[in-house]
Amino acid sequence: MGARGAPSRRRQAGRRLRYLPTGSFPFLLLLLLLCIQLGGGQKKKENLLAEKVEQLMEWSSRRSIFRMNGDKFRKFIKAPPRNYSMIVMFTALQPQRQCSVCRQANEEYQILANSWRYSSAFCNKLFFSMVDYDEGTDVFQQLNMNSAPTFMHFPPKGRPKRADTFDLQRIGFAAEQLAKWIADRTDVHIRVFRPPNYSGTIALALLVSLVGGLLYLRRNNLEFIYNKTGWAMVSLCIVFAMTSGQMWNHIRGPPYAHKNPHNGQVSYIHGSSQAQFVAESHIILVLNAAITMGMVLLNEAATSKGDVGKRRSKSGCYFCSFALVLRFI
Repeated sequence: MGARGAPSRRRQAGRRLRYLPTGSFPFLLLLLLLCIQLGGGQKKKENLLAEKVEQLMEWSSRRSIFRMNGDKFRKFIKAPPRNYSMIVMFTALQPQRQCSVCRQANEEYQILANSWRYSSAFCNKLFFSMVDYDEGTDVFQQLNMNSAPTFMHFPPKGRPKRADTFDLQRIGFAAEQLAKWIADRTDVHIRVFRPPNYSGTIALALLVSLVGGLLYLRRNNLEFIYNKTGWAMVSLCIVFAMTSGQMWNHIRGPPYAHKNPHNGQVSYIHGSSQAQFVAESHIILVLNAAITMGMVLLNEAATSKGDVGKRRSKSGCYFCSFALVLRFI
């Protein structure tokens, strides 16, 4: 029964092949060619990506930050394929640009890039680059960028979002703040290693030596240590420094002022309530000192001994000066 059934099954299969539509063979051939072409395109993309990553790794082995012009920017950052993140600093370091903030930001950026380059977690998923205005003017025009320095993160896929631009004016450009921002955008954590700086230690040693020498020379008369006016002046200096925002400047590292690259206008007061310039701290310090001095002079004029008319005239002058300072604020 089984032997007789086998030929009948072969005859039925032959009938099905004979009845197969003749137009399906070109379709199958076209589908096969399409699959081969897609496979070849995917292979080409993989080879192109491997070449780009290999080139970036070679540049990173030479220096932690590589400079880019317009062609390199479009090839390695804008054009796909990409499976790596790129941090780009847009700056203007040429002397004729007179951008002191750019030089300060570049130092912090260099510290951050070196910390990543020589860390054990270094890999080909994150790279640091720089575009100078005089070397990549077309890049600045393409991104509609009119200020420097600016830090941007270009993700592996898609376009940069608003959060991929570092808020330099509010946070400052300290390497630690940049590392925190990079961790938020790329999940790559960089531990910042700063080169040893002995200037603070030397300054402290000189201060201790100066105070020690002064005490030694005045060892027979140390009444000045109990001088209330001297200690009051030292306390006021500390208060002025703290209330003017000097500690904030030390932590965030803001620029001294901001120069508009279009009209050259210099701003000493920050436009946001969440940030400040170093010059703004100096202005606040002077104003606080003026107000304090006015209060002290008013008190001295009111309590000093002498002619009542002269005391009143002094008090009036001091009060007017004090009022002018408050009006200015």
